[in-house]
This record gives sequence, structure tokens and C-alpha cells, in this order.
Amino acid sequence: MEWWLGYAAIGAAVGFFAGLLGIGGGAIIVPLLVMLFEAQGLPKAQIMHLAVGTGMASILFTSVSSMRAHAVRGAVRWDLALSLTPGILVGGLLGSSLTVWISTRVFAAMFTVVVFFAATNILIDRKPKPSRPLPGALGAMLVGLVIGFVSSLAAMGGAFMTIPFALYCNVPMLQAIGTAAIVGFPIALAGSVGFIVAGWGQMGLPPHSVGYVYLPAMLGITFASVLTAPLGAAPAHRLPTKRLKQAFALLLYVLAAKMLFSLW
Repeated sequence: MEWWLGYAAIGAAVGFFAGLLGIGGGAIIVPLLVMLFEAQGLPKAQIMHLAVGTGMASILFTSVSSMRAHAVRGAVRWDLALSLTPGILVGGLLGSSLTVWISTRVFAAMFTVVVFFAATNILIDRKPKPSRPLPGALGAMLVGLVIGFVSSLAAMGGAFMTIPFALYCNVPMLQAIGTAAIVGFPIALAGSVGFIVAGWGQMGLPPHSVGYVYLPAMLGITFASVLTAPLGAAPAHRLPTKRLKQAFALLLYVLAAKMLFSLW
């Protein structure tokens, strides 16, 4: 029961931050899951893979409500989302499938690099200047490939890459955010499938695992995050979100660094 409470606590934190700041995903799920999995005594050689795979699977479910909210408001550039999706699916499957050959130490280092990059973008609030039109089909597929591949290594929904790219291509901010929410689903789908396939048949995985997705943790995180997201959204318009985002970015630095140190 104490582990279920731990998974629910992670989900509650993720849901609250997502509602308050529009930020969530594996950047906070994975380091916290690594701590819990280590405390449970799960095999150290598979902890990182289980944490990222489980985080990606939980995002698959939590992204649905975000998709609906932005689609209903019409704040989505469907042409951009559809052009990015093929590359995202290929990149996500490729990145998550390759992790079976990556050691826990190397995987943790790669995750930390991605999270530090995302946290730095949040901290400095980088907004690229509109400089070019949307790319053609091939260009969009290549961009999607990179977004899917990098996101699959950190169980992230890809907004930290999709939004700056959309802004760079003259897409207004609200539509850039809405489009990032839409492509978060294929990112999570491809990553989840890839981690399930990569972990299928691996020896030493804990009971109730489907490949590298640990179902008790996924269910606890998903259930709690859905409940707490509205609680975070309520004060979002009254609090200094810019300062809170900067504090959140610093928290990501600390969590990722602590995780890397413990696994190294």
C-alpha cells in the first residue's frame, strides 16, 4: 500500500504542476519513480528503463484530456500536427526501442541532458523570433523524427521542442501550445509501444510489468494526476506563474542531478 501511495503522490504533483504551469511529464515523473523503485529494491540495471517506460505510458493517458481541451478551443494547427506525426511515430519507436542496448548509467546521463535542456528553456523563457514559414512534408517529418526520438529518452511530451519550433515558423503562441498538446499523444503512443517491445521477455522485471511499463505505478500516477490537474488550474491566474516556472526549472535540475548521481 505504501508504494501505491507513493505513485499517487507523484501523480498528484505532476497533475498539479500541469494544471498550474502547463508543465508536466517525465521530467518530474522519472526521477521520482527512480527513487521509489530503488526503495522497492527493483533491479538497478532496469530501474531507469522502467521509470521512463512507465512515465511515457502514463503520459499516454493524461495527454488525452489536454488534447480535447485545446481541440475544443480551436487552438491547434492541424496541418502542422499532422505533418509532424509520421516522423514523431518513427522517432519515438526508434528511440524507445534502442534503449534495450543502453546501460542504466548511460540512459540516466542522456535523460539528464534532455531535462537540463528543457529546464534551461523554461528558466530563460526562450521564445524564438518568427523567421520562416512551415516546412514541407520532408522537413516536417525530419523535425518530427528528432522530437519523437529525443522525447522518448526522457518520457516527455515534446512541448519543449515543438513549441519553439512552431514559434520559429510563425505560429502564434496559443496555437503552438495547442499543437504541442496534440502531438504529445503520438509521442507517448510511440514511446509506450517501444518500451513495451524493448522490455518484452526481459528477465528480472517485477510482477505486473508489461515490458518496461510497470502497471501499478502507471495506474497510480494516471489516476492521481487527473484528479489534481483542476486543482492546479484554479490558482493559475492569481499566482506569479513566471516565478513559479523558474522555481520549477530549478527543481528539475536538482531532481535530474540527484537521480544521475544515485544511478551512477
